[in-house]
Amino acid sequence: MKRHWKKIAIAIGALLVLVVGGSFIYAKVINKADPEFGQSDVDAKLDAATTTIGSSSTATVGTSTTVAPVASTPAATAPQSSAGSSATGLTSVDGTWNIKEGSEVGYRVKESINGFDTTANGRSQSITGSMVAAGTTITQGQFTVDMATFRSDEGGRDEQFKDRVMDVAKYPTSTFVLTAPINFGAVPSDGGTVNATATGDLTLHGTTKSVTFNVQGTFKNGLIGVLGQIPVVFADWEIPAPSIGSIRTEDNGLLEFVLVLQHA
Repeated sequence: MKRHWKKIAIAIGALLVLVVGGSFIYAKVINKADPEFGQSDVDAKLDAATTTIGSSSTATVGTSTTVAPVASTPAATAPQSSAGSSATGLTSVDGTWNIKEGSEVGYRVKESINGFDTTANGRSQSITGSMVAAGTTITQGQFTVDMATFRSDEGGRDEQFKDRVMDVAKYPTSTFVLTAPINFGAVPSDGGTVNATATGDLTLHGTTKSVTFNVQGTFKNGLIGVLGQIPVVFADWEIPAPSIGSIRTEDNGLLEFVLVLQHA
């Protein structure tokens, strides 16, 4: 009888070792979360993008969203670098800027697998939208993302994201619409950056909430790059908790983006 119980104890111990070991290997070795978007991503995308003045180049995935005009008094246009204008023929930043290929949006969620911490993230390049500039002020802006196109390094996670969590069949797109002007204070020289705060309506999972977050704008090669992160508490947007089984997630995540925009 003692030998019988000893065998059971050994079997249970071996199973625990396998579960814990497997969780550790997945969390620390197999799971490959992308680094957070940063300025280096903006620069790389602006360097890789091609510029065609006088024509828009935007993705066609997703549904369009009407941009609500924002009342503002345009600030005086700051001097623009001769390098930027001479290289592209662009003499003013005023007007409409369309989101261009190479733009990318992603989510980041901290998770724990049997006690081992890791990060889940997925990204999509299926983004449409535009913004309107007047001097140093962005007076209108919006973007729309096709939620079915997010991809991570794990197919099972992608299926959970599309079905149980975000229900993309019912809510195929997410949108952001600017509701207050963004004043960057100056038009940066070619390769320069400026920082500001953006406020607008973010719609996720069919729920719209007002959000305020920091953005960083870069002017380079006649293009504008916008970098930002929006904290999202899932319950605020009525998003089901992503946790499932032994995978436990925090109750919040980050919506991060790098937008590349070209003058229309």
